[in-house]
Amino acid sequence: MSTARPVLVGLLACGYLGACSPEGRPAPGATAPADATRFVGRAACAECHQNEHALWLGSHHDLAMQEATAETVLGDFGGVTLEHFGVTSRFFTRDGGYFVETDGPDGSAGECRVAYTFGVTPLQQYLVEFPGGRLQSLPLCWDARPAAEGGQRWFHLYSGEPIPAGDELHWTGRNQNWNFMCAECHSTDLHKRYDPQTDAFETVWSEIDVSCEACHGPGSAHVDWAERAGEGATAADAAEAGLGVGLTRAEAWPWVFTEGSPTAVRIEERTEHAEIEACARCHSRRAALTDDYTHGRPLLGTHRLSLLTEPEYFADGQILGENYEHGSFLQSKMYHAGVTCAECHDPHTARLVAEGDALCFRCHQPEVFGAASHHRHPGGAGAPGTSCVDCHMPVRTYMVVDDRRDHSFRVPRPDLSEQLGTPNACNGCHTEESASWAAARVAEWYGEGRRAEWHFGEALHAGRGGLPGAGALLLRLANDAGQPAIARATGFTLLTPAAGPGFADTVRAGLGDADPVVRLGALQAVAAAAPEQRLGLGAALLEDPVLAVRAEAARVLAASVGPGAPAGGAFERAGADFVASQMASAERPESRVNLGVYFTDLGMLDRAEAEYRAALRLDPASIAAGVNLADLRRLQGRDAEGERVLRDTLRLTPRNASVRHALGLTLVRLGRRDEALAELERAFAWGPESPRHGYVFAVALDSLGEPDRALEVMRSTVAAHPYDREVLGALAGMCQARGLGAEAGACLDRLEALDR
Repeated sequence: MSTARPVLVGLLACGYLGACSPEGRPAPGATAPADATRFVGRAACAECHQNEHALWLGSHHDLAMQEATAETVLGDFGGVTLEHFGVTSRFFTRDGGYFVETDGPDGSAGECRVAYTFGVTPLQQYLVEFPGGRLQSLPLCWDARPAAEGGQRWFHLYSGEPIPAGDELHWTGRNQNWNFMCAECHSTDLHKRYDPQTDAFETVWSEIDVSCEACHGPGSAHVDWAERAGEGATAADAAEAGLGVGLTRAEAWPWVFTEGSPTAVRIEERTEHAEIEACARCHSRRAALTDDYTHGRPLLGTHRLSLLTEPEYFADGQILGENYEHGSFLQSKMYHAGVTCAECHDPHTARLVAEGDALCFRCHQPEVFGAASHHRHPGGAGAPGTSCVDCHMPVRTYMVVDDRRDHSFRVPRPDLSEQLGTPNACNGCHTEESASWAAARVAEWYGEGRRAEWHFGEALHAGRGGLPGAGALLLRLANDAGQPAIARATGFTLLTPAAGPGFADTVRAGLGDADPVVRLGALQAVAAAAPEQRLGLGAALLEDPVLAVRAEAARVLAASVGPGAPAGGAFERAGADFVASQMASAERPESRVNLGVYFTDLGMLDRAEAEYRAALRLDPASIAAGVNLADLRRLQGRDAEGERVLRDTLRLTPRNASVRHALGLTLVRLGRRDEALAELERAFAWGPESPRHGYVFAVALDSLGEPDRALEVMRSTVAAHPYDREVLGALAGMCQARGLGAEAGACLDRLEALDR
């Protein structure tokens, strides 16, 4: 179930920030316990790799995180102020330190000392130490752009909305916590080290920034090899140079132009993905599955990649939320042609290897792709609309000032904008014109056939909305090996048995796909099948070689295994992986809720309760934890206790429709029908986005002798959710019972259309 924005309380044991001591502060240079292969630090690397080290110095990776000093702080701490929805923050220095006076966890003003800077351009953020080893990210950022571009000012990350104390986005809460949200990708050899018993961190790192070994892996074995090489190591030794991940590039440029083709092709097919996945560890929307990252493993061996889901992506895969580059790049023709990150971005400076269209023209002949006959815009090179990225890498702005380009390198499709409501590059500039206008221009230039090209976004759009024909479109996408794996995987997550007789065969094929991303998506389709069918479909993936896949298999199959799970075997091993992957983020209430659901599916109700209560300790307003704990009480026949749980949750989230709905159902079971009806009505009024709220309220009204109101509620629910099978079927039944044959027939016709 979805969760509402939680209220964050009780994080600080001391007074406001001025009283917080530096105890628990992650010390620069602190390291995790020594392994057989150890991190040795940039100085050891620079002895032999002086050129690479010189390129890296001053890069965004080098400056990703720094101690706050006069040399590193870019913001104006000269006593200036910034007001945001009634909160006035002041920036000043004292005794060589940098301070901010702003609102704290209880809303009152207080001082906090900046411990670290975070990033350099286009903005710089600042980190503050809290008890329990926490670092929290201030929402007050310095715009590092030149003044001529609107920079050199303070701004609030949530400039258009108030973020009061207690809001889930308030800077003192868990969603602005560096240890979880930021640390892994801004430091080297980061170990979060969260202790669930004390709710505290002892986070450590080898180097404060993104240094050599963050990408290349721990270097002690490589240093040993280099010392042996100086004593006459053989060429065979050089091939085993002691690094956990091989990022060595070929000397020759791997792209050539063949006769008659304006686009270069790789000399040899790319067979390894180590470089891309090394970048993807941080340049992707993903969740860490372990606190001990091992270099050289595939991305899904250490992280779970987000698919093209809402609200991160538009239905056609364009960037929407802050999802970084990897998920977009996986969709691109460039990725599938063999392009790697370092062919456009220098891996040490982190800058582009060429500026402007010159970068693109390394592989795309300028005579063809730089001509007006291609870009269709007047004015010559440099004029608006003539640059390659204008059309193929549209910009979306994050964090107020940070423009990021979509890395799916897509051809503009204004016709899809008409159909799906998605943006397109044409109307990104031609804002006064419609998508229809832009689609007509494309048709003029390239012919009507250009607009008939099928796109996976059509299937994802239909699946998201439960539209007629969605099942057939999703089956088409899932079975089309020519589509990007991440799009196929996302299609599987929307696929249900209602898609038709091809469902089971399609899911089996997806579970056997060579790409682990597709297997991961296919497992979520297994979850849509009846519990008694799941083992037959997905049991083999309990032994998948990829951690994210086998952990997901355990989660999906737990309800099929149920009480009395075998003491050994593939399920127990995969289940241990799932539990460990959630405990890697044990400070997050949603991880503990995930474990609660898992143990409930297994019939291990005591362990489930322990996890739900752990989630509520972390966040007393956790909707998912409260509702699921109350449902656990239902399973135990203890609804009176479930009612108390829900009312405790409502004290912190009084207008939450999901909790009101759960409370209404609990009161029905307790025989308090009038109270139940009042709660179900509140859920319907406050949560119209859920068709279930309307359905249950209407059924309750009908059973309590209010058929006219019941029919009215069901009709309004169908109007809001015209393709929901449950409410359509219920309305058809109500109409038939009342002799409204025409209306019942219309509902049945719509249901039938959904299956076509």
